[in-house]
Amino acid sequence: MRVSSTVSLWDETAEEADLSAPMTADVTTEIAIVGGGFTGLSTALHSASQGLDCCVLEARQIGYGGSGRNVGLLNAGLWLPPQDVRSRLGEKLGSRLVEVLGDGPSYVMSLIEKHQIRCELTRTGTIHAAHSPSGFKDLQRRAEEWIRLGAPVRLLDRNEAATKIGSDAFYGGLLDERAGTINPMGYVRGLARAAKAADAHIHTGVSVTKLTPKPGGGWLLATNSGTVSARSVVLATNAYSDDLWPGLKSSFVPINFFQIATAPLGPRVADILPERQGIWDTGTIMFSLRRDMADRLIVGSMGSVIGGDNGLSERWARRLLKRMFPKLGPVEFEQAWHGQIAMNAEHMPRIHRLAEGLYTPIGYNGRGIAPGTIFGKAIADLLAGGDEADLPMPVTGVKPEPMQRLKTGFYQTVFAANQLIRSV
Repeated sequence: MRVSSTVSLWDETAEEADLSAPMTADVTTEIAIVGGGFTGLSTALHSASQGLDCCVLEARQIGYGGSGRNVGLLNAGLWLPPQDVRSRLGEKLGSRLVEVLGDGPSYVMSLIEKHQIRCELTRTGTIHAAHSPSGFKDLQRRAEEWIRLGAPVRLLDRNEAATKIGSDAFYGGLLDERAGTINPMGYVRGLARAAKAADAHIHTGVSVTKLTPKPGGGWLLATNSGTVSARSVVLATNAYSDDLWPGLKSSFVPINFFQIATAPLGPRVADILPERQGIWDTGTIMFSLRRDMADRLIVGSMGSVIGGDNGLSERWARRLLKRMFPKLGPVEFEQAWHGQIAMNAEHMPRIHRLAEGLYTPIGYNGRGIAPGTIFGKAIADLLAGGDEADLPMPVTGVKPEPMQRLKTGFYQTVFAANQLIRSV
């Protein structure tokens, strides 16, 4: 097994070309966007489409962070059930967010169609799988509320889940027909291509080292390739935020999520996820599973890749697949990688106004594809003359995540222990 030296398997299998363009001179623009992932490129696409001059500054390559490393489950809503979102935001704001993000996959799919983004889109839904009887009760609660809201979701009993997944290891599941799967690197590169076609400027290999407010308004960004002068700035760095803005890095807990891909298995996996839904389970330390277009099985969980060939993570994955699919037989693993998720105590995304003309959407809690796209569009609409009241979330200031360092170390230890316990 090869631990990825690039970004992920998606980096190597995406049909969309990598977009690389250095910054060769100082830049003056209306909107400077730091970060070339889902949020940053959605902001760029929707800003440029409204005639705004914008510039994306990506320190590494397009999709280098969580956008190019995630599982590729295009889910609706948030980590929390709809009723819990309303209880945290209030009935009016919570209901609006639930509706907007419930429609998130549909909007992403419309962008994929409009711009002909080659990202292996499937439209057969995703399955939240119950790992225990209590997990199934949680899914029942979610299903009841989504059905009340008119969403096309369906609670699967144990037999139905076994047929859809190809395993009898679960107590049931929740099928969300709004959802689907994508090659996430293909999608983020496609957003970059579409944004560039709309006249957005995209520069890679550009690290922003300092943000300075300009007298009279606007911002000056110092980079390793020159300066950028902008009226407004969007920090779209999410879990990969650094010390560019004081306190931002300490406002969330960075959680690693690792994935391991088998070699293509051909007809051996014909009965495993036969409709190619991606799944994740209800366990506290959740795992994910999907099948790509080359018939690889890609399994993942919270934590980092530990070891290479026959290392701890590979042994964990081998054990999991054997338990779930005893008839599958021995498999060879092709590649492993991990990326970071920005988690917070509320399990809710945030939109911060850091200063006048300086915004950051952050904290997707493992739901970055649709919310990142939607929040990027919302920020673009705001900077095109909209009102903060129309944003999907109330604007807030940055506050530190309680006991962030302690939580980070604790989770790393627990996730590594989980791999160890479940690999034997």
